[in-house]
Amino acid sequence: MRHGSLMLFGLIFALSAGIALTAPAGLAHDQALTLAVVLVTLGLWGTGLVPPYLATLIFFAALLVGGLAGPETVFSGFSSAAMWLVMSGFVIGAAITGSGLGARLGAAVAPHLSRSYAGLIAGMMGLGVVLAFLMPSSMGRAMVMVPVGLALAEALGFGRGSNGRIGVALAVALASNLPGFAVLPANIPNMVLAGAADRLLDLQPSYADYLLLHFPVLGLAKAGVAVWLILRLFPAEVAPAQAATAASAGTRRQTVLMVLLLVTLVLWSTDKLHGVSPAWVGMVLAIVLLLPQIGYVSPPAFREAVDFGTMIFVAGALALGSVVGSSGLGEKLAGLLLQGLPLAPGRDFFNFLALSGLSGATALVTTQPGVPAVMTPLAQDLAAATGFSPYAVVMTQVVGFSTVVFPYQAAPLIVAMGLAKEPVRALVRTTLALAVLTVVFLLPLDFLWWKALGWI
Repeated sequence: MRHGSLMLFGLIFALSAGIALTAPAGLAHDQALTLAVVLVTLGLWGTGLVPPYLATLIFFAALLVGGLAGPETVFSGFSSAAMWLVMSGFVIGAAITGSGLGARLGAAVAPHLSRSYAGLIAGMMGLGVVLAFLMPSSMGRAMVMVPVGLALAEALGFGRGSNGRIGVALAVALASNLPGFAVLPANIPNMVLAGAADRLLDLQPSYADYLLLHFPVLGLAKAGVAVWLILRLFPAEVAPAQAATAASAGTRRQTVLMVLLLVTLVLWSTDKLHGVSPAWVGMVLAIVLLLPQIGYVSPPAFREAVDFGTMIFVAGALALGSVVGSSGLGEKLAGLLLQGLPLAPGRDFFNFLALSGLSGATALVTTQPGVPAVMTPLAQDLAAATGFSPYAVVMTQVVGFSTVVFPYQAAPLIVAMGLAKEPVRALVRTTLALAVLTVVFLLPLDFLWWKALGWI
């Protein structure tokens, strides 16, 4: 496996060196160097030859030493609200686990989900689908679900590194992120798309239209495929004796923590009303939990709970999109890809696959939130080339950026696995397989659904 990774990275490095030296396809010299650095970084993230945080530090250093981007762009991920929501998530997860609340909640739902391993995985995925309508942040959903899911896995006898625990961690990670792409306010890329469409094209996607168009296939059908895939890749069995776990009586500290979490959940789900970002709501809760007088998370527990390697990686994944966007590289690459696609009115199925694939390919370089910034300005040209409406062209971006090939594209997936302390390589294996199934089965199904609704 490592030999194959070395060969793959060698090919990526050779390609990057060639791009840096020749500046092909009309790229400016700085753009070519930036693309080379980005490709090497993606290669290191994708192959796992070095830890993700080390690959991120190499990415930062190469940009700064090479003068390819300023510190305000390179370190923009650290000022992102998502970054601080990640930090809050580690603190909240530590409080839920350390207080025993996670074990209590896990035991409470165990009789309903532990009759079978398939029921457990499907139940966690279903919980993620429901929370997508209630919580506007996939990071927030992950930090709520991970401690409960892991407590349930441990109550059922699944130890760290076992197929059962990895399966639960994967179900929670995917459930906290993937269904949200089909619910307009649920994920950051969706909202970036809505803002870009409004600002650049005077299009205002409605909640109901967005839900009807995307939820049946990208929400429900993809969730079902993800459950099936986890069961195939990481099979496990729930022992009958373990399935009978019952909830124990809660302590006063657990009750207080539950109240704090419920208040936070309400504030997260009503952020459009009060205008406070979920990240800052999470930060306030983290501060409360860290106060010595309250004592849910002690200083040693804080140091143990917060995975700074994961936070550095998340900052790098967020910054990569900013670097590609600010350099003009993203728009240049999308334009080149557009020139190579034989789009034409009347070729509806090919056009649908090509536009979705173009957005998906863009997400490999810019990560998901960067796709709307790159693709939305091209919507009018793409509409003229395909015969689709600009609105339909914009909506194909959702099909593309919701198809996650590598976990670095979606920081919440990495965060969820970091919280679960399970190997990211299991997540890579799953996202790759799910991307293939999406292209082969779900994209044609989605095209038929769009046709039935009269969108194309």
